[in-house]
Amino acid sequence: MKTFEDYLARLYKMKPNIYIGNELVGRDDPRLQGGQNIIKVTYDCAHSEEFEDLCVVTSHLTGKKINRFCHIHQSEDDLLKKQLMTRLLCHRVGGCIQRCMGIDALNALSVITYELDQALGTDHYERFKKYLRYFQENDLVASCAQTDAKGDRLKRPHEQEDPDQYLRVIETREDGIVVRGCKISITNTPYADEMIVVPCRYMGPEDKDYSVAFALPTDWDGVKLLTRPASFRKSEHMEFPAGKFGDAETFIIFDDVFVPNDRIFLNGNGDPRQTAYAGFLALMFAHYHRHSYTGCKPAITEVIASAAALVAEYNGIEKTSHVQDKLSHLIGTAELVFAAGESSAKHSEKAPSGTQVPDEILTNAGRRLAGEMIYEEYKVLADISGGLIATLPYEGSFFSEDVGELAMKYMKRNPRVKPENVLRCFRGIEAFAVSEIAGLLQVAGLHGGGSPSMETITMMMRYDLEKLKNISKYLFGIKSKLKRYERPTVTPRKQLEKFRKAMKGKKLEK
Repeated sequence: MKTFEDYLARLYKMKPNIYIGNELVGRDDPRLQGGQNIIKVTYDCAHSEEFEDLCVVTSHLTGKKINRFCHIHQSEDDLLKKQLMTRLLCHRVGGCIQRCMGIDALNALSVITYELDQALGTDHYERFKKYLRYFQENDLVASCAQTDAKGDRLKRPHEQEDPDQYLRVIETREDGIVVRGCKISITNTPYADEMIVVPCRYMGPEDKDYSVAFALPTDWDGVKLLTRPASFRKSEHMEFPAGKFGDAETFIIFDDVFVPNDRIFLNGNGDPRQTAYAGFLALMFAHYHRHSYTGCKPAITEVIASAAALVAEYNGIEKTSHVQDKLSHLIGTAELVFAAGESSAKHSEKAPSGTQVPDEILTNAGRRLAGEMIYEEYKVLADISGGLIATLPYEGSFFSEDVGELAMKYMKRNPRVKPENVLRCFRGIEAFAVSEIAGLLQVAGLHGGGSPSMETITMMMRYDLEKLKNISKYLFGIKSKLKRYERPTVTPRKQLEKFRKAMKGKKLEK
């Protein structure tokens, strides 16, 4: 396992290809430090006795101890520990831990590349395993690039007026492919070692050029990172531990980028038979990522609940019934979302590749609840806090020789709480609720991993309504086949087996 210092040394050797506004900057730009500090927590906790049982695991490939953020889940226990690790580490950074996307993408690839090889006789799974060894040995940080620019949302990739609105293969060579396009709204890429690129939707036969998956270093030739960093307001007078963390969101532009064969995991341009697997890979990544959300989203809700409970105490209203009711809803949401992920792990199954796959219905149910409640949670926090979180004077006013004593005097609320602690509380809530990065986290809470509408679509694809209707038919005296109740879902393993049989029955030419 590597350390944060090892990671940072790798990062600072990379070529500058990051554009912040009109500036070309390197990985040592201070505006990227907040995100790097979050990654530091993932390395430090893996070397901590307190978190070792969650953050360290044995590789199924090499038998060596590795960081869990580099691991392919092999059991129900792996999924549960990943979920719990995510929850606890998110508590320590006050938000997204930013290393889930990469490992969620790797788990999805471990399932789908195996299926490709079994159905089509390709060598993608062997390529993947070689890449995974490299990833684990170097304890890498990855970004997952899934969301395309998409252009006209009513048109499929091949129907776009500008064919580059979805990332596509423009050339297949003997030694690799050349790709062109853009992936948008991608977290952590400027301070990730690698980017793992996967499709964002189902692809039809005409979309074969868009059916592509691969991995590259983030400073690869032809890759341009248009980056929007976000951070908390700096503190000059009061220590604010959460203030050292930050985020970076990116347009990843692939300007005719060459990808060597050993880093290609799907290519419908070179082999049209592979096009059918693009949508499967897109869904599998989303599935794993939504399961990670059942760890991180409860943590973020608990951060909000913690702040709401603290400010209620400082405002002297913590025992009122309306505050108790609001806090119970926050706590209930956090526990239900986590319980959905926990149950999803309990109902998980092994894919033919040996990778453990969570239950899809439960995962999506939990993630949808989290997305639907995100703005309600911030409403509760604002309601209990009051308008001061958006109108608080700047920190310097409270330490001014002229007005500091008066300013602090009027921060006093609960007589048992020091005004300085009241100020710290309101400054913290200001940062988490109304700052630039707070706005980003709210939108990410709704759309990250797929908006609630996407979870609904996935759930209805996997839930057997005919079996569900048999319950009412039986109760209403309508002829039906009501058997001993089983959850009417199509499991991932059954999906894969059915799909593999269907693919073997198709006589498609390469």
